[in-house]
Amino acid sequence: MDIVDLKNRIIENISKVIFGKSENIEKLLISFMIGGHVLLEDVPGTGKTVLAKAFAISLGLNFTRVQFTPDLLPTDLTGLSIYDKEKGDFIFKPGPVFTDILLADEINRATPRTQSALLEAMAENQVTIDGVTHKLSDNFFVMATQNPIEYEGTFPLPEAQLDRFAFMMKIGYPDKNGEMEMLTSQMDHHPIKDIKPVLNTDEVYFLRNAIKHVYVDDTIKEYIISIVSRTRFNKELYLGASPRASINLMKGAMAYALLKGRNYVIPDDVKALMREVLYHRLILTPEARVRMRHVDDLLEDIKEEVPVPVVKKDEV
Repeated sequence: MDIVDLKNRIIENISKVIFGKSENIEKLLISFMIGGHVLLEDVPGTGKTVLAKAFAISLGLNFTRVQFTPDLLPTDLTGLSIYDKEKGDFIFKPGPVFTDILLADEINRATPRTQSALLEAMAENQVTIDGVTHKLSDNFFVMATQNPIEYEGTFPLPEAQLDRFAFMMKIGYPDKNGEMEMLTSQMDHHPIKDIKPVLNTDEVYFLRNAIKHVYVDDTIKEYIISIVSRTRFNKELYLGASPRASINLMKGAMAYALLKGRNYVIPDDVKALMREVLYHRLILTPEARVRMRHVDDLLEDIKEEVPVPVVKKDEV
């Protein structure tokens, strides 16, 4: 199978409903390929829900959307056991996590207790209810959304949960041409109704396993460790990136290389995903906030400070 062809088919299909955002679609695909989860943080109306649904349709996977609210209970996500009088026993009724792609819409509006119900599912691909462990889909993938500018009635995600998201992405507003295409496409009906799956089961399986054959030189691994280490010993950061961030950055770079037609990683692959992998894992100190410093500024500093390794062609 040609993985670049698979990528192009997915991007072309989703671009029928999300215009001018091929780079975002590619990074969403990378997160899926490495078995991670993605947090979409952006203002309302930028197409987060449509992107999630179009992505699921394109891959031919089951899709479930849950609107997170303060009164949402953990069992509303995981399911619960209900007593059946006729059978004289408890019957398990699976919740919406038993799907392939779960859209957790406005995840920070639910209470911490409900948010934590997702933690086991995201970390171990399973849920435990009444002492019984239930396996989730092999393709289980969480796409969570949150509004970065509205804090009233919200519960910030704890660091442990944020760390479970491989990537955090922003979609942003479309450019003028993209918004013009969007208006034209929705004059009669929403184009989401017209898109069809473009991948079959075997191709989805191939996507989830393709990075196993990508070569990562030790100098690239050292480069990744150097980048992540700079966040842990930075005086402007209260919290740096975890070892899980190093793994996500390496695996993401492997998938990025594949989608560019290579079976080996170069430093530019790592640089391309630094923000998506690290941004949501870093917490500025109060002093840094007073000085109006921003996480993006620190990431740019780190990118400039860490020496870029040179990998010879005969080594790959």
